[in-house]
Amino acid sequence: MKKFGLLAAGGIAAMVLITNLGPIIGLGVSLLVLYFVMKQFLKTDSTAAKIGWGIAGFIILMAAASNVPAILGIAAAYVLYLVYKNWDNKEKVQEIHEENDPFVNFEKQWAQLKNN
Repeated sequence: MKKFGLLAAGGIAAMVLITNLGPIIGLGVSLLVLYFVMKQFLKTDSTAAKIGWGIAGFIILMAAASNVPAILGIAAAYVLYLVYKNWDNKEKVQEIHEENDPFVNFEKQWAQLKNN
């Protein structure tokens, strides 16, 4: 039952991620360009250049803000990561439980005493 829930969550997350792939790319490009505009803004000493870079930065910031659905895509990618990570979690929990089981340790120690 747990695998079905993970499969359903993973399927929905994959669809959301594929749907928002364009806005994710657009957000990445616009933030990269905004980073370079900000660096140029901080380098310049001229007032006219600062006004120009400020206007360009504001326009690119609005382009980045129009890609807000990319946040849903990033969240969907994180959900896919969690589904992938927890897919075989049951087997790992069982192994950890066996290692901490005192009866298993007792049987190992009893076998060692028998061999001596």
